[in-house]
Amino acid sequence: MGISTTIYDSRVAGVQVSDSMLDVLLRDGRKISAPLAWFPRLAAASPEDRSVWEPSAAGHGIHWPRLDEDLSVDGLLRGQPAS
Repeated sequence: MGISTTIYDSRVAGVQVSDSMLDVLLRDGRKISAPLAWFPRLAAASPEDRSVWEPSAAGHGIHWPRLDEDLSVDGLLRGQPAS
């Protein structure tokens, strides 16, 4: 009898920001969605500036260089709005 294990990889694979939602796709296939209103700097930014992002913290965070905004995957998984 084999042992089944699930491998979680909570590093960022993709980010989509609409006028109302932030969607983050993780490498293990999970998707985190949160209201854009939780992140005032992103909500106030132009769609062009929101579209330019890069992984940070070895893939466990997201950085928007044009906005100097950073979010952690851990905070998103906990449902934590920006302070």
